[in-house]
Amino acid sequence: MLTIEFMPHSSIEGLASAEKIRKLLEIAKEERIIVMEGRLTKEEEAGLISATMEKIDGNFKGIEVSVTDPENKSETFGQKLRSRLASALLGERQGLTVIGPSTLISEIKKDPGRIRLLTAEAGRREV
Repeated sequence: MLTIEFMPHSSIEGLASAEKIRKLLEIAKEERIIVMEGRLTKEEEAGLISATMEKIDGNFKGIEVSVTDPENKSETFGQKLRSRLASALLGERQGLTVIGPSTLISEIKKDPGRIRLLTAEAGRREV
């Protein structure tokens, strides 16, 4: 069975970077796909990948991560100004992050504003 966990940004916004990484990694290790409002900082994303590499073993093969880019390149000046103001006020809440175990996610296709997630068929996962 495929489990997708939707996570509001408020559930991690008060956590230190190491706690965010630990929480996200534990969820992924439980064979769940996380769809999180917002995004991690570049440093947190690098920390998540690094922590994942340390946890890889016979049962846990790693994770796949993808983030939508909330910046639309064809925005007008006014739209860009509003977007930057929203970023300043809301921080890392813009965008969407998908994190999941690589044994479940066979491919992530990313366009600037959307993510297409292809999962492995049940019972046909590579181990």
